[in-house]
Amino acid sequence: MASLGLWLARRTHGTGGGAAFGYAGGQAAVMFGFAFVCVVETVAMSVLLSNWPRVHAVVLFLDVYTVVFVIALHAASVVRPHVLDPGVLRVRRAVHVDLRIPLERIASVRRELRMTHEKAEGELDLAVGSQTTVTVQLTEPVVHVTFLGHRREVRVVRFHADDADGLVRTLGARIAAAPPLGDGV
Repeated sequence: MASLGLWLARRTHGTGGGAAFGYAGGQAAVMFGFAFVCVVETVAMSVLLSNWPRVHAVVLFLDVYTVVFVIALHAASVVRPHVLDPGVLRVRRAVHVDLRIPLERIASVRRELRMTHEKAEGELDLAVGSQTTVTVQLTEPVVHVTFLGHRREVRVVRFHADDADGLVRTLGARIAAAPPLGDGV
């Protein structure tokens, strides 16, 4: 619900001075469609339960809460974009994923549209609308901690970005400009 407040205030979470790359555009139509269906269901239940005021009040509260919750889920994705800071790429997905990848661990980044994602060891797929648009290969694994605290190492990260070309171009330039490991500079 805090994300809903940030969204209404047109603020973002955790972007600081970094370059932000959104990913919520790929899910916006589905989320607002789902919210619309929930509103229709709220109206239908109000008509059906009009003769039972207590039941109507309870169901109305739950229906309104569901609509607000669906919009808040979308807001969580809007206010928490991927962030490219000077030394780290933060790949995020709403409040569930916040993976920090040091730039020196990135071997390559490419624009790659994928519509299917098979589960594989050492890979993290953060699809939005069943697709990913950016693939990041790592030189050494980073630890991904799931929402419930499970830890696993990943070497390939695939995620969606609304401006995938811009993210790949900016990230590629930062990687190319970074001094090689072991320079001691």
